[in-house]
Amino acid sequence: MLKQEYPFLKEVDKFALTNAIYDLDTAFKNFYAKRSNYPKFKSKKNPNKSYTTNFTNNNIAVDFDNNIIKLPKLGLVKAKVHRKINGRIINATVSITKTNKYYIAITTEEEIEPLKEVNKVVGIDLGIKDLCITSEGEKIENIKVLQKYETNIKKLQRQLSKKQKGGKNYNKTKRKIALYYEKIKNIRNDYLHKVTTRIINENQVIITENLYVKSMMQDSHIAKNIADVSWRELTRQLSYKANWYGRTYIRVDKYYASSQTCHICGYKNSKVKDLSVRNWICPKCNITHNRDENAAINILYKGLGLA
Repeated sequence: MLKQEYPFLKEVDKFALTNAIYDLDTAFKNFYAKRSNYPKFKSKKNPNKSYTTNFTNNNIAVDFDNNIIKLPKLGLVKAKVHRKINGRIINATVSITKTNKYYIAITTEEEIEPLKEVNKVVGIDLGIKDLCITSEGEKIENIKVLQKYETNIKKLQRQLSKKQKGGKNYNKTKRKIALYYEKIKNIRNDYLHKVTTRIINENQVIITENLYVKSMMQDSHIAKNIADVSWRELTRQLSYKANWYGRTYIRVDKYYASSQTCHICGYKNSKVKDLSVRNWICPKCNITHNRDENAAINILYKGLGLA
């Protein structure tokens, strides 16, 4: 009856429509569980556009030799396939970025072999000057990718403010800005993946602090640096990679004073709460501490139940 009244529905991918209904159901469940606000229609001004279609009757396939992907309704699509797919295909999500680049993300189900066990445990203190500091004293560099391109972005944003909104030159400048942000995101994610993969490969147990990033972003002096260092993405990658490869990932209590506590005698120095204090001497045992290295060791002890 519905198809007779609305013939155009024959052209709609019923599997993409089904996923939209599933997404709506999830949105309402999150709302009633008080995890999110009431669902609303996506604005036409929202640049993030995508749809998901499920795998059924071999309607999704990948030809790795010829770099071709088969999709429902679209048929054969040329693509740059960056790696081979293992396991059973579940669905495919087609999306477009602000810079008009199309991506196809294919979800698969496969068994991942755990990594060989290693006898090594590490505590990690997340930082801004350095991306993170380990309990062994290793400092992993913060590449500060936003800072590298910030001058160019500010220049383009000033140009954008002087152009007529919606005009040809306005859209050109807006796309240039979007390209910079896309480049920043790609560089940052690539670096974080390399860092987290190395940490997972080298350690059996990984322990980090559980920072309340949303609250820390309220400080206008460090908010930009926190966003650039991307702690949340770093810990997210550590979490799912540890789950995949048979490692143990632990987060210590966010209220634990790891920087202020002497890892030798347990004395708590409240003066170290000031972020400008980088090194301090414990009044009780007279040991000189580097703020970040001491915090990483305390995080290690706390995660192992030794503190």
